[in-house]
Amino acid sequence: MSPDVEIVTTAARPDLIPVAAEWIWREWGIRRGRALAAVAARMAARTAPCGPEQSIVLLDGGVPAATASLVHQDLDARPDLTPWLASVFVHPDFRGRGHAPRLVRSIEASCAAAGVATLYLNSHTAVPLYAKLGWQPIGSAADLDTVVTVMRRDLALRG
Repeated sequence: MSPDVEIVTTAARPDLIPVAAEWIWREWGIRRGRALAAVAARMAARTAPCGPEQSIVLLDGGVPAATASLVHQDLDARPDLTPWLASVFVHPDFRGRGHAPRLVRSIEASCAAAGVATLYLNSHTAVPLYAKLGWQPIGSAADLDTVVTVMRRDLALRG
């Protein structure tokens, strides 16, 4: 990782929650009818130091640039699967710098360290990115009015 890039949890840096929550709200929350305050509260409640549930923010040169979360549930159509990599978002000003893979790898490492063997995600726009990172499609599901691809990643556990 570049010396100008740092990934922190929102539990360690709660001051970053307002900006990250607004990104998530604008990208997905509005469509789901969620209030910005509710998105921020959910993010603030994710305080696990390792494993689910947590939210992370990537800082590029000290500036918030991207966020992702690790949650127990992220797709109503698949309540049988847990935990989920969710809400991976890179601010447009910081795209093309490899930040999304950094976020994904950070969440994967946290899961592996916590003994989580398998992680899931759903996407309708970034399937090729996740496939490049070793995620496998396992099916599709409806998410509101969109069909998403459900993917899984089997993690190498520390032990």
